[in-house]
Amino acid sequence: MIRFCCEQCGHKMSVQDENAGKRGKCPKCSNIMIVPDKSTTIVLNCCNCGLKISVPRIHAGRKGRCPKCKSSIAIPAVKKPVQKQKQDNPDDTSERLVGNDAGLTLLEVPEELKLKDEPIVESGTAEPAIEQGFEEDYASQRRLPWPIDILLYPVSQGGLCTIGVVIFLKFLTDIATVLLACCIYIGGILGFIAQIVFVYSYIYWYFSECIRDSAAGGLRAPEILGNMPGLGDMIWQFFRLLACFAFFLGPVAFYYGYTFFSKIEMDGVIFWSLLTYGVFFFPMGTLEVVMFDSVNGLNPVLIIRSIGSTLVRYCLLVVLFYSLTVLFIFLRTRMIIILPRSGIISMIISTYILFIFSMYALLIIGHLLGRFYYKYQDELNWEV
Repeated sequence: MIRFCCEQCGHKMSVQDENAGKRGKCPKCSNIMIVPDKSTTIVLNCCNCGLKISVPRIHAGRKGRCPKCKSSIAIPAVKKPVQKQKQDNPDDTSERLVGNDAGLTLLEVPEELKLKDEPIVESGTAEPAIEQGFEEDYASQRRLPWPIDILLYPVSQGGLCTIGVVIFLKFLTDIATVLLACCIYIGGILGFIAQIVFVYSYIYWYFSECIRDSAAGGLRAPEILGNMPGLGDMIWQFFRLLACFAFFLGPVAFYYGYTFFSKIEMDGVIFWSLLTYGVFFFPMGTLEVVMFDSVNGLNPVLIIRSIGSTLVRYCLLVVLFYSLTVLFIFLRTRMIIILPRSGIISMIISTYILFIFSMYALLIIGHLLGRFYYKYQDELNWEV
């Protein structure tokens, strides 16, 4: 397994050894990179408390402190193998560099100025950069029981700010829809399109970002207001997720609508077969479409292979996924009954409260999918 970090955003990744030298896209910032020949991070455990820590190889040979027990930790030094190159001409006054710099020449310099092939020694000072890397790794450890902690996933500065921005955008588009409906005949249709473009595309783009951030080890909704893509990218993300929904749940929806409007008797075997197909494959399909950032994630061979290699754990994911979905639908139904709807103001407030609750639930479900990838990414057999 090769472990390395994105050079642009620092996102941690791991791929199989056979993918060394291939080109890939960072799932967080979409930066195109080449997979290194070997890991560029060092994984170690604290000798005192056993906390798993990973740091970049540039900190090899230095010392830091464990963020959990505050004990001193020495990062193992990495010795580079010394390669000797046979000189064809002993009278040549230049030396050829080997390794990645082969083909370049080093002009002759005085002996006292040449670099010596000495092993990296440990430094006695704890550098802030190392401690920050430790803290980042420690943040991936849950401080509450996981059934409670996953329900608190949207409770972060990034999550709450994003919900606030979405509510503001929905408020503006609702006002625009009412004004357009009063002015022109097709104003309601234009307002609905505006909500898809500016509200729902933003929601499902952030939903995808929550999956990617959770897949990288995040435990709270990410802060992304300063790293937003263009409007076109968000719209394409929305339609990719819509295509995923249509691919898995579209057949059962079409069959149900066809039998309902045609007033013919529904075949229970066909209906339940289509429903089982959609319900079972939809979570994995959504995860793959988001992580690949492409509809190529709907490849049936890839989906079946991924589910087959994690069958028992994926079945548990499906049970938890739809248990949370049913729970949120039940709570939302109870809220509809409880919330007042006697006047226009009360109806508007109730509608926005239900909207906030639905978005909160969506972020939790995205976190659940991302954490599944975080835990079992080595077993999914995905290519770069």
